[in-house]
Amino acid sequence: MTVITNIEDLRVMAQKRVPRMFYDYADSGSWTEGTYRANESDFQKIKFRQRVAINMDNRSTVSTMVGQKVSMPVALAPVGLTGMQHADGEIKAANAAKAFGVPFTLSTMSICSIEDVAAGTGNHPFWFQVYVIRDRGFIERLIDRAKAANCSALVLTLDLQIIGQRHKDLKNGLSAPPKLTIKNIANMMTKPHWGLGMLGTKRRAFGNIVGHVTGVEDMGSLSEWSQKQFDPTLNWADVEWIKKRWGGKLILKGIQDVEDAKLAVASGADALIVSNHGGRQLDGAESSIRALPGIVDAVGNQIEVHMDGGIRSGQDVLKAVALGAKGVYIGRSYIYGLGAMGEAGVSKALEIIHKEMDITMALCGKTRIETIDKSILLPGTIPA
Repeated sequence: MTVITNIEDLRVMAQKRVPRMFYDYADSGSWTEGTYRANESDFQKIKFRQRVAINMDNRSTVSTMVGQKVSMPVALAPVGLTGMQHADGEIKAANAAKAFGVPFTLSTMSICSIEDVAAGTGNHPFWFQVYVIRDRGFIERLIDRAKAANCSALVLTLDLQIIGQRHKDLKNGLSAPPKLTIKNIANMMTKPHWGLGMLGTKRRAFGNIVGHVTGVEDMGSLSEWSQKQFDPTLNWADVEWIKKRWGGKLILKGIQDVEDAKLAVASGADALIVSNHGGRQLDGAESSIRALPGIVDAVGNQIEVHMDGGIRSGQDVLKAVALGAKGVYIGRSYIYGLGAMGEAGVSKALEIIHKEMDITMALCGKTRIETIDKSILLPGTIPA
């Protein structure tokens, strides 16, 4: 039996168990994937200050994100096609997050619908991610559905007005349901666990869209719809409109620039996420962890600052918190767990991250997450 000790172990297992087109969809970036790689590698350049002979007893990682109590300052990020990593993936991930005491964020481009996740979690509150598209009526209906499902925060993605080109998706002929090419059939035949799971569920389409938008049945038609519907005219007036329509906690995702962060503050949002979409949009953009300190310095006392991108360990979480993030989001880290072992794999990913975070916090001489700041980091390794 494989002993799983870190997120990389889950990644290796997921790569073996998930069909290539869906594994690559999650584990890839745009163009050269330079920003995707930098999101991870820039974390490794930041070093800790080890402290000794300090009372490390009674440690706590409990915190809040947009007023919601969390067992650690971590949320599950919105990831499209999660239900193609593992059958009913969004429901399984949401239940793992519920049990662990952290937020789960459902993507608009999910396989399981808002209603599926609400029913599958016993109507436990979760967060919902939305885009601005041309069909404002569809957005209004999505927001109303999120309200009806008891969603406790809305995450508005701002950096997908135009979709970045991801070479692996094009080469794999990505679709959902998958295109039955000889190459894809051959690959899926080597993933029996995944196949049995998919045969046992009826959820294999885009649950938030199919039945709510005519003509969208697979990834190909979704791509065509997206090209027509993702709105390149998106502006801050649209953010104000969504904020008013939603009426609850609003989090803006995709902020990388200080000027945009200031505009996010002016919009009245409750939080912003420093994010480059996991390196899947503008290749060559700065890594999220390098962008974080400047944004915190500029607006951190006016709005709650979160971040995502490249987090593969609890140590990465702690580094982000030390640099001013009130919370972080994991995407690939939990997706690897889901692909590897379903709900148990997501729970395992959360356990790994929490344990790494707790132990590192102790060895840096801290016992409470709210006391974490730049003092735990080695001067000279902190991003400017």
